[in-house]
Amino acid sequence: MHFGFSLLHTDATSHARLGRIITPHGEIATPAFAPVGTQATVKALDPRDLHELGAELILSNTYHLYLRPGADVVAGLGGLHRFMGWDGPILTDSGGFQLFSLAGRRTFSDEGVLFRSHIDGSQHLFTPEMVIHVQEQLGADIIMCLDECAEPHDRAYNERALARTHAWAGRCVAAHTRPDQALFGIVQGGIWADLRQQSAEFLTALDLPGYAIGGLSVGESKAQMHAMLEVTAPLLPAGKPRYLMGVGAPEDLLESVARGIDLFDCVLPTRLARNAALFTRQGRINLRNARFERDPAPVEGGCGCYTCRHFSLAYLHHLFKAEELLAYRLATIHNVHFLLHLMRDIRAAIAAGRLSALKEEFLSGYQLVPEGTRAASLERRGATHKTHTDEAK
Repeated sequence: MHFGFSLLHTDATSHARLGRIITPHGEIATPAFAPVGTQATVKALDPRDLHELGAELILSNTYHLYLRPGADVVAGLGGLHRFMGWDGPILTDSGGFQLFSLAGRRTFSDEGVLFRSHIDGSQHLFTPEMVIHVQEQLGADIIMCLDECAEPHDRAYNERALARTHAWAGRCVAAHTRPDQALFGIVQGGIWADLRQQSAEFLTALDLPGYAIGGLSVGESKAQMHAMLEVTAPLLPAGKPRYLMGVGAPEDLLESVARGIDLFDCVLPTRLARNAALFTRQGRINLRNARFERDPAPVEGGCGCYTCRHFSLAYLHHLFKAEELLAYRLATIHNVHFLLHLMRDIRAAIAAGRLSALKEEFLSGYQLVPEGTRAASLERRGATHKTHTDEAK
């Protein structure tokens, strides 16, 4: 079997699920969070780090790898797993979100997306067939249909984008040739419940191995995101994995798991780490804050990550102030560990029938980042073109 999903347990007090995904490169216990390796690397970490942290799935980006080094280069060197030295499961997204974020540099049509590279301005055309070919060259275990992500509040735009997304999904299915890769469809529809329902109904009729929910965390409120999950998740097949794209704030993981989501990915833990922001059970802290200059404590007492076991807040503060490269590595280790450990706690809570208690305990002590603030913008995938190009640097 190249790909499979087993639903092992459903929480009695919510829609949370325990499951197991089987891929050619190993199993994934769900709910699961996938660190993002945009350009075939999770920033500041190597594959050994990721294994030690307990990562079971990582995500790489079709758009970026197509432009550099090129899918033919990766294929010629044995595929993405061998190229980046990672022997676990990999998911590649289609590049649809990156194209959405290239405002002013791309044009959508029924044929595909004509765009200019953010690297050198060269012109390229992504069609559904070409995107599938690129992902087959890369060789990830899970690949995505090309979709059109729309600004969530524009009803007319979402209607046009939905028609293209559905047509492109059919073309992706027809173009897909590798049986060892699972092709997922992407439900779109912005903040419009009827469009989300239309999209779920169309894509589930294609009988794909799994389904993603896209077009969220791109400018809508968290309440709107939760509402769309409540509409969409129950419409997706219970026996197939449900993947929420681009979401990774701790509170969002808890809220989304409770609404039936199995897979997540997000650049948030690595991006925050590069900005000296670290997760704790009380909320985020900023390592550049002068109050940490002489603090001998770890980032979080009781945390088992390498950073907290060996280094003080004072040392991390010094590294960021001195702009030492080790700062990014140690901060990233902690943030990725934090989210992967949270996912382990979530899975254990679902198995024990106490997810609601875990959610209440965690959120009661966790200081949320207020919506609309500059700090909150780091959580939202689609804030600017600069956000997505920075992630590739």
